[in-house]
Amino acid sequence: MSQTTDAHPRDPTRSIRVLAGECTTIYDGDEREEHRGHVAVVVKPDNTVLVHDADGYQPVAWLTRADAVSCARDGGFSLTAQSGDERLRVVGHTEDGYGSYPATEAGRPIGECPDCERTLVRAGGAVNCLGCGERYGLPAGASVRGETCDCGLPRMRVERGVPFDLCLDRDCESLDAAVRDEFDRAWDCPDCGDDLRILRRGGLLAGCDSHPDCEASFAIPAGTVVGTCPCGLPLFDAGSRNRCLDSTCELAG
Repeated sequence: MSQTTDAHPRDPTRSIRVLAGECTTIYDGDEREEHRGHVAVVVKPDNTVLVHDADGYQPVAWLTRADAVSCARDGGFSLTAQSGDERLRVVGHTEDGYGSYPATEAGRPIGECPDCERTLVRAGGAVNCLGCGERYGLPAGASVRGETCDCGLPRMRVERGVPFDLCLDRDCESLDAAVRDEFDRAWDCPDCGDDLRILRRGGLLAGCDSHPDCEASFAIPAGTVVGTCPCGLPLFDAGSRNRCLDSTCELAG
């Protein structure tokens, strides 16, 4: 049986494959290296291949985030990983074991999934369920709180001009809608004097209502409004300093 796997970085059904046995490992790149021994081969969901032997913590061979990985099992096993001009091939002479195991991002437990009752963990910029694989992206600077929404998910706090307490699920409570209700038409365009509207164009923006005649637009930063910049736009508390809504403004102190 032959199997080819491509990396799917956000697929909740990802798996880690482990192959163990006596193998010949051949790396072709700037130089050619060949090893033989009893090893464990780990293929991660991002197509990184690691070949571990009994000596030390560093793999005896590896290829990071290969463009393609193919794994064939027909009596024995072989694996080929290719990344540009680099090629890593593992040929098994004896097979001690093979398995494919579900894998998720490991993170800090922050609650329970209301759909499957398994653990929710925060890992990087998202909250993931270890059971059903549901994923909730977190806005920059968001903190997950102890309170629970009526839907059963934890709530988060996000600062975009003022603090907002919202459900993790944007379909339940929308950050865009909350910011729009608070700040739509609250500020004047510094270029033409028209209203600034709260828009979603790649990111959350305050864009001029006279677009396309006026192309002024500003990404809304994390932080709370603490005053008015000398240029007339709102001033945000950005932690170590205050910054203008216009990130290029030199008047903010």
